Amino acid sequence: MRTLLDAADAERGLRRLAGEILERNRGASKLLLVGIRRGGEPLAERLAQLLSDDTTKVPVGTVDITLYRDDVGTALPNPRIGPTRLPVSIEGWRIILCDDVLYTGRTVRAAVDALLDYGRPAEVQLAVLLERKGRELPIQADYWVRSVDVSAAERVDVGFTAGEFVAVAVPQGSPSTPPPPVEGQKEETK
Repeated sequence: MRTLLDAADAERGLRRLAGEILERNRGASKLLLVGIRRGGEPLAERLAQLLSDDTTKVPVGTVDITLYRDDVGTALPNPRIGPTRLPVSIEGWRIILCDDVLYTGRTVRAAVDALLDYGRPAEVQLAVLLERKGRELPIQADYWVRSVDVSAAERVDVGFTAGEFVAVAVPQGSPSTPPPPVEGQKEETK
């Protein structure tokens, strides 16, 4: 097991990301953070805390991509569909789509497809904790805490507990994982 991101580096990186998001968008007005179920939800929540202040509360939503995956018919014999929760109409909003790890790009493609079923946002930007090499689609993150080089023989596990993120690379098939996820969140292999 190899640590890719410890809690202190993750928090420092998230504070930097929040600053970059505010600068690029000239503030937090009309920003909507949307976490991709499951790994992106805690990231969206934490970024919303960092972006909100006394005058502006940044709304947070969740998008479920289960039925939008390109392997839904083959890799998911019994798909578990979760809720998509969007606290406002997305028409005209600048959406910061959040996920824990950007790898092949397929999850992000599915999330954008799902979002567009709810309307037409002004813009969709992507924020991730880890940007991993190995893209299969032409998708890039606008914001990331760390870019990592992980071999195809390894998987990335991200844990979120007590408000802290930890990411490790472990050999495929290894039972080693970081701290347990937030209640109701399932670990995902990326």
